[in-house]
Amino acid sequence: MNQSTSSYTNLHTELDADVLCSVSGSGVATLTLNRIHKHNAFDASVVKTLSHYLSLLKERKDIRILVLNGKGRHFSAGADLNWMKSMADKSVQENHKDASQLANLLAELDTFPAPTIAQVHGSAYGGALGLICCCDIAIASAESHFCLSEVRLGLIPATIGPYICRAIGLRQARRYMLTAERFNAATARKLGIIHEVRSHYEETDRLLSHLIEQLLHNSPEALTQAKALCQLCHNREIDEELRETTSGLIADIRVSPNGQEGLKAFFAKRPPAWSTRHE
Repeated sequence: MNQSTSSYTNLHTELDADVLCSVSGSGVATLTLNRIHKHNAFDASVVKTLSHYLSLLKERKDIRILVLNGKGRHFSAGADLNWMKSMADKSVQENHKDASQLANLLAELDTFPAPTIAQVHGSAYGGALGLICCCDIAIASAESHFCLSEVRLGLIPATIGPYICRAIGLRQARRYMLTAERFNAATARKLGIIHEVRSHYEETDRLLSHLIEQLLHNSPEALTQAKALCQLCHNREIDEELRETTSGLIADIRVSPNGQEGLKAFFAKRPPAWSTRHE
């Protein structure tokens, strides 16, 4: 069972059609950037809408996976330049408030409880790279190209900076943030921005279906806790405190309903209740 064979519920309306939101019968939510005429560049409205959907989906117990993609020729050209131009006439305080909304969106995506997958094609510039680096898994078609272009405009990739540096490391960030050079999907994979590259967009659809199928076999609770574990361990010294914390985590999940069901299913040689193989 995968998302292509599941019925969908659309959550978007005509008023927020710049971002499409749907949920499949198997609990796969898809957020699709839909400003095709602007190459899916985002403005304050798109940021607000994405944040709204993430907050809404986060509270739903049936959501097991979140996919982020874009319609048209490009994933996203980054921030809308007209939006940036309008903010240049605002005060520092107004700009800070505006930037905080994007920073909050990135944090919401980065800490989304279910696994997240970015499916990239065409251009992924500026802030779009921040969205990609906040997702757990990122796949791209070979024609995709990437750029941290902010310094060309006299700006810096500030709000996305922490996620870029975490994904590619300080050494590579210093190069690509400073040069603003464009790089291809193969380089993005080497840098750690993208996990898998496929020759054509249709092949990324097949890869996406495969990843979704794999994830739907796993415990939703364990996936959420595994994501939290990655955040907990990142750049932490492996000291007594961390060892005690992680020991407590495995002890708790072993006796949890999901942990008990997973172990019983394994020894009984049957699929656990949460797996699509169980259906």
